[in-house]
Amino acid sequence: MPSTSTRLFLGFLAGFLSHLIFQGGFGSILYAVHVLPTLPWSLAPVPPLGVPRSLSLGFWAGLWGVLYAVLERRFTALHAWWSGGLIFGFALPLLAYWFVVLPLRGAGIGGGFHVAMVPIEIGFHAVFGLGTAILFRSGVALIRRRGRASPEALHG
Repeated sequence: MPSTSTRLFLGFLAGFLSHLIFQGGFGSILYAVHVLPTLPWSLAPVPPLGVPRSLSLGFWAGLWGVLYAVLERRFTALHAWWSGGLIFGFALPLLAYWFVVLPLRGAGIGGGFHVAMVPIEIGFHAVFGLGTAILFRSGVALIRRRGRASPEALHG
């Protein structure tokens, strides 16, 4: 069983990579079928530090991944691991985006809930949650496998 710090690190890594891989892939598909006007990855600097937008969003996604790591056992106990990831992505990050982030940016609750954007936002967050669950579960399984192997097997 991975330690708490290892689980938190795996959660951050899973969230960060889920943003880049799963949300990026989903956004690329939407771009390819002309649903999104731009590709999801951006190197445009984000104030105040000038960090590229994709890395800034990846950092925040990593923090959501840490929260997923904390809640993962509860989600898995209540749902299958994959549906727990979908529910996590839909319930927590999406609701925080709609009811905290957008109002703080001056866009109002849900950014006005534009009919065309709501399913896209739900899709992005559901894909994020599923990707986080897949990557987190893979990381935990890898650590468990390495822990079961003998020292001789690990060092050849």
